[in-house]
Amino acid sequence: MRKVNIKNFKKTLSKFSTGITVVCVKSNNFIHGKTVNSFNSLSLNPPMVLFSLGNYSSSISKFTKTKYLSINILSSKQKRISENFASSSPKLKNIKFLDGKNKTVILPNCIANLECKLIDKIKKGDHIIFICKILELQSNDKLKPLVYFNSKYF
Repeated sequence: MRKVNIKNFKKTLSKFSTGITVVCVKSNNFIHGKTVNSFNSLSLNPPMVLFSLGNYSSSISKFTKTKYLSINILSSKQKRISENFASSSPKLKNIKFLDGKNKTVILPNCIANLECKLIDKIKKGDHIIFICKILELQSNDKLKPLVYFNSKYF
């Protein structure tokens, strides 16, 4: 066993394979998005999911103040989208968004899309956990997921 520090903690958790999502909010007709791999289901009844963002994350205030958001589960063909939204100032110029039914924006060509209502936020450590109720969803069985393992995309 090794001593727990940030370097060892990050390296150890990189051994857990995750899918990649981009969470999007629309605020004053401007779109904000962040790449998130800390995402999972929370409840079947009612259908709920959760994800977390760092307190230091750019545009964190837009996410904490929203009522509605989309969670877009990326396909293996969307590595560039993940990298774009992982930056502190993502570029939106060449990205097409679709309007959702619930004041959200959806990324097309994803393996799945969820439209959500934010129902709770919990601040723990250096992150905020967002708890969301699913309002609408869709999935595409023909696409393969974008997977992140050992600090690399697959």
